[in-house]
This record gives sequence, structure tokens and C-alpha cells, in this order.
Amino acid sequence: MTFTVTRRRAAAAALTAALLVPLAACSSNDDTDKGTSGSTASGSASAAPEADLTVLAAASLTDVFKTAGAAYEKSHPGTKLTFSFAGSQELVAQVQQGSPADVLVTADTKSMDKVKAETSTPAIIAKNRLVIATGKGNPFKVDELKDLADTKLKVVLAAPEVPAGKYSKKILDAQKITVKPVSQEPNVRAVLSKVELGEADAGLVYKTDAESAEDEVDAVEIPDAQNAVASYPAATLKDSKNAGAAAAFVAWLSSPEGQKILQDAGFQKP
Repeated sequence: MTFTVTRRRAAAAALTAALLVPLAACSSNDDTDKGTSGSTASGSASAAPEADLTVLAAASLTDVFKTAGAAYEKSHPGTKLTFSFAGSQELVAQVQQGSPADVLVTADTKSMDKVKAETSTPAIIAKNRLVIATGKGNPFKVDELKDLADTKLKVVLAAPEVPAGKYSKKILDAQKITVKPVSQEPNVRAVLSKVELGEADAGLVYKTDAESAEDEVDAVEIPDAQNAVASYPAATLKDSKNAGAAAAFVAWLSSPEGQKILQDAGFQKP
């Protein structure tokens, strides 16, 4: 009797175990699918890897990149952008000296070409043009480029090695206009600052710079035929420890969202 009961209990246990095996397998497969699906969803929600990125950017990008950076961080949780703004020639020197960074954006292609061995293939993300910045209300009635030759005017320009300085020299030389600046500044924002503070009567800056300070300065347009087009190339640095995240940010600058921010700030389409 005892033997028969024992055999029945053993058979029942075996049957229960047999029924539980496929259920466990099914449960295991469901969990695996959920895990894979969750991982994929997470990846698609944030295409760029999480990272702390250092971006070396031309001084004329100061305002717009602060806006762009905030928008990028919001749409890419876990990514933090730190910007270092300076004249393009200074940024190139930093790269050549091995300063740690992930992305470089200059205000001309020639500066970028100097470090082509240290960067990926650059992409032009925006363009710009020069204007004459004057004090608010244009008190000295500066109407065109040739007015800058007036020796009574205190004119400031970017230094010749700075992209804005190169563009300024190019357009002044083309019109055979001789300007004797009271100072030559290390970047275009320093030129703008001199005019804003009343330390200069006029200066050549990018259109976007003048627009960023429209409460303090006036902008005198320069005809396209007398102007120069500034191109802004962006590239990742080959020594970046965050290559994937850096490439994602550079690509985003050319995306509809990135382009809208740049163009809303007055930059032209690349």
C-alpha cells in the first residue's frame, strides 16, 4: 500500500515537473524578448552615446552654440557639452599642441586645413558675411566701406591671422581702401566689444555678431559684390576618447534641428 502511494506521488511530481518546464521556458523567452526590446528602444531613443564632449569653436559661434548646446543636451540625455571659444587660429594652435578635445569648428576652411591630419573629414555647417558695426544710431554716419578710410574714425579690425581679419583685408584690398585701425583684435568678438563699449567708432564683424548685440550697435550692410563669404567647417578630432558621441554632435549640426538654430541666429545655409 505504501509502495503504491509512493509510486503515485512520484508520478504526480514527474507530471508536474514536465508541465512546468515549457512554462518556465516560455517565461524565460518572454523575459529575453523584453530585455532585447527594451535595449533596442533605449538605443533608438538616444542614438548618440553618452559622453562629456569638449568643443573648440570659433568666437563668432559663442551665442548660437550656447543655444544649440542646450538643445542638444535636452534631446540627448547623458551627453554634456563644454565649449571653448576663441579665434580660429588659437583653436588650431590648441589642437596642434595636443589639448584634449573632441570637436573643432572654425570660421574658415584654411584654419581647418592646417590640422587635417588631426581631424576627420570636415563638414560645412554654416556660412556668414561681414557687416560694418557702428555705435547705436550710427553717430558718424558710416554708410559704406570707403567711409572706414576716414582718419577721423577710430576703426578696429580683427588681426590678419584671424579669419575675420583675413576676410576684412580681402574685401578692403579688393576695393582699394586703406584703413589704419587703432587696434587689431585676437578675435571678432573683441572687435564687437570695442564698438559696443564706445572704444571704437566702427569695425568689421560678422552679420551674426552685430545681430547678437543689436541693442548696442548698428549694422551697415556691405553689398554682396563687395563682401566675402565665411564658411564654418566642423570636424571630430582623431584623438577624441568619445569618437562616436563627437561624430553624432557634428552630424546633428547639419540636421534640420541644428540648422534651424543656426539660421535663426542669422547664419546662412551651408
